[in-house]
Amino acid sequence: MKIGIQKTLEILEQVQELESTRGLKNEACRSKFLIHPDFTSKVFLFLHGFTAGPYQFEPLGKAFFNKGYNVLIPLQPGHGLSGNWSRQNPPPLPTDIQIYQQFLIEWLQIAKTLGQQVVIGGFSTGGTLAAWLALEHPQLIDRALLFAPFLGSRYSLFDRLIEILPIYFEWFNKNAPGNFGYKGFCLKALRTFLKLREEVLEKAKGCVCAPILIVCSEADRAVSRSKQQEFFRRVLNQQPKSWYYCFDDSLHIEHRMMTKLEDNDYEELIITLAKAFVESDLTWIEFEQIVKQIAQGQTYDQIMREFNVDSQVSQQLSVMVTQGFGCDGLKCINPYS
Repeated sequence: MKIGIQKTLEILEQVQELESTRGLKNEACRSKFLIHPDFTSKVFLFLHGFTAGPYQFEPLGKAFFNKGYNVLIPLQPGHGLSGNWSRQNPPPLPTDIQIYQQFLIEWLQIAKTLGQQVVIGGFSTGGTLAAWLALEHPQLIDRALLFAPFLGSRYSLFDRLIEILPIYFEWFNKNAPGNFGYKGFCLKALRTFLKLREEVLEKAKGCVCAPILIVCSEADRAVSRSKQQEFFRRVLNQQPKSWYYCFDDSLHIEHRMMTKLEDNDYEELIITLAKAFVESDLTWIEFEQIVKQIAQGQTYDQIMREFNVDSQVSQQLSVMVTQGFGCDGLKCINPYS
């Protein structure tokens, strides 16, 4: 296996050399590769959000690397490049979804050389891409972690504007802390993901998907939670080992949920939930039962015996459902609310 890993390490080194040659907006946008000397039981492939960069998955990536897994966080096509980007000279984001899809297939092949099972993860539009891959190649994906996946805007009017307006748009929070990516973009580049979401939602109606975890937030004003719930329900019909979790509005976890740098003071909850999902084999029904029993005060030992889960998973889940974290009435696990 080490021979294969050595070849892969050479490929990863070439990727970073090419990024240096092209020129990056900053070091936060550089691809991040956390690799152990050996082939690992799981390898994680993480996909950052639209106009952003690999920095969004550094905390989660490091957490899984420290658990003994290999981690890949590649910079997506057209992202993170240096340049005097503006309305007159917009950043070179792809407008053809096939560019992203080919990128995904290539990185999936690389990931397979580093671990026995591939876990795909994505944030926002990266979550849309991860969902597509989990539906397109479920036999090659062990788990899919979808954080605030973009399956439509919070307000449908925005989707209609994205579909018709040929304009350059600047993020309202372009100067917010932790924003190391582009400050603006042409709407036609985001329009690409509206087309992909239609494909993903349609495919989820009847196709088997890899097990998915959807993490969303009531305080997210950017993307459609109802579309996320609809997607989850469709996937669940074919894939019972899928989970859904929604952060309560009281936590003020907005769309940029992956890091403290991006104003999520509860970054550790993201990591805890992802670990619990990846390290267990629970179905949605079992997950619901465990959460309800934890909320009723059942002990770790009782849950471990009944559901055959280890103490770490039981403890991780208990963190997620305490009232202090806004899961009153267990609405955090209700994909119909």
